[in-house]
Amino acid sequence: MAKYTKEEALNYHIGGKISVEVKTPFESSKDLTLAYSPGVAEPCKEIDGNADLAYKYTNKSNLVAVISNGTAVLGLGDIGAQASKPVMEGKAVLFKKFAGVDAFDIEIDEKDPNKIIEICKAISPTFGGINLEDIKAPECFEIEKRLKAETNIPVMHDDQHGTAIITTAGLINALEISGKKASDLKVVVSGSGAAGIACAKMYQQIGVKNIIMLDSKGVIHSGRENLSPEKAYFAIDTDARTLEDAIKDADMFLGLSKGGVLTKDMVKSMASNPIIFALANPVPEIYPEDVHSIRDDAMVGTGRSDYPNQVNNVLGFPYIFRGALDVQAKFITEEMKMAAAKALADLAKEPVPADVCEKMGVDKISFGKDYIIPNPFDKRVLFAVAPAVAKAAFDAGVTRVKEFDENSYRDSLKNIKL
Repeated sequence: MAKYTKEEALNYHIGGKISVEVKTPFESSKDLTLAYSPGVAEPCKEIDGNADLAYKYTNKSNLVAVISNGTAVLGLGDIGAQASKPVMEGKAVLFKKFAGVDAFDIEIDEKDPNKIIEICKAISPTFGGINLEDIKAPECFEIEKRLKAETNIPVMHDDQHGTAIITTAGLINALEISGKKASDLKVVVSGSGAAGIACAKMYQQIGVKNIIMLDSKGVIHSGRENLSPEKAYFAIDTDARTLEDAIKDADMFLGLSKGGVLTKDMVKSMASNPIIFALANPVPEIYPEDVHSIRDDAMVGTGRSDYPNQVNNVLGFPYIFRGALDVQAKFITEEMKMAAAKALADLAKEPVPADVCEKMGVDKISFGKDYIIPNPFDKRVLFAVAPAVAKAAFDAGVTRVKEFDENSYRDSLKNIKL
């Protein structure tokens, strides 16, 4: 990770990181007449007659709301709506710089899920999509579920699905390298929050059957009481009670918990060609060098930029919303998320351009144990993921556009200014 001082970080954020720009001419009295009264009445009347025309006559077609109540911010926890604003502004920066999507950050000083849902529903006409961010579990599950059902724009809680999509891409490629089948895997998930549960559900979609999940109290087993519905879904009949018990002969470890919980001895007890995604940040559940010091057959990913196979949500959300917005999708479906994962997996198999290698700090890299996930600064991700998502949405019949050509759409993405 790049080194920085506290002063550098604070100075970077002075005045905020995003602003509003005017896209249309505004230099004359006629421009004023067109932009506001009376000319603005014309598109208003058109939209009043056909609500979908808002996508044509306003910025709705390229505008996402980044919404949080600040209850689960990064590694900072419940710091509140106001303190979460720098993070949400940062998310808006990533939307713009990686996929040309405009985003407004909206921090809601409210913890009641029902009130959050009502607020989001009330402001949804403004936006083409809603990115829920840093809202704690289990409330986040209900908020996303209801907003998907009660609004007509794509809604995604990125803390859940972003990590799921990226790690699924990595898992798809790890399976190819190891020669293993998803249906034969034993997967251990340390951390049963929003991301852990979403990852486990997405792994099930590609055929994984044996999943052992742990929370702060240990293995989530069928004898446990007072489990949330989301955790109860993954409760299994097992004698394993600790991570040490669960990890024996495991083919995959997914860490979304805290640094240092996975020991070298635990890694030694895993099956051949193990997949280890240690995503606690900045200190992972185990460092890659510690894994490699005891076995040479492991594939390791972290959430850090200074190690190979970085699991970074920026590989997902900008491009998923880009594709969803461009076909005016009403939902983000499971097919759209899986299309994103498969597109990322496929891209990792393509030859890596020299400029991307330079950003990764290597002379050359190719598909293999140290490269199963594309680099976040690979500009080809836009052209791989957005079209795949748009096509999946169109094929699922959840778009407002009536015609879609994937190749033409991919070409059109070259016109986006990043």
